[in-house]
Amino acid sequence: MNRSSIEYAMRQTRVLYVPDRRIDSFGDTRFNFRMVTEPMDEVGLCRIRSGWVEANRPRIIRPADLRGVETEGFGADAARFFEWMESQGARLRALMEYGFRFGRSDVHEELVHEPVREVEEKLAREALSSGDPFRAVIAGVDDAWEVSLLSFMLEMIQQSHEINFFDFRRRGLI
Repeated sequence: MNRSSIEYAMRQTRVLYVPDRRIDSFGDTRFNFRMVTEPMDEVGLCRIRSGWVEANRPRIIRPADLRGVETEGFGADAARFFEWMESQGARLRALMEYGFRFGRSDVHEELVHEPVREVEEKLAREALSSGDPFRAVIAGVDDAWEVSLLSFMLEMIQQSHEINFFDFRRRGLI
């Protein structure tokens, strides 16, 4: 995957249903995601991927030369994504120094012969009625769906920042 593919995926990714929960300050957080993508070569067809994506605190403190973002269950595109983010001036230092781990698991795919907008709306309604505070619905790019998933996770980290900052301050850690 090249830089322009990553940029395209970042611009096109939309969170259709935002989970009620945020990234936990001192623990691990798992989101139950549904991602809708549209294959480029077929009209009236969309792909639904479902599974779990996690943000985990590090299990051990690592020396500075071994720190970085780890990805489990992701392909090589995940490393390229973080390289691209840094090249764009993204402030990933905290993620790198803290040694954050991202993982994905139990991913299943299904093809649906319905218009993508109808499927997006249907999945968002299902998420709302499920009552699951960790459910997310994402519209992504088919060929770069892992980038879309990581983009969602970074958005959740940004939304969690104020809460996490408050938790760290309350415990006297900053």
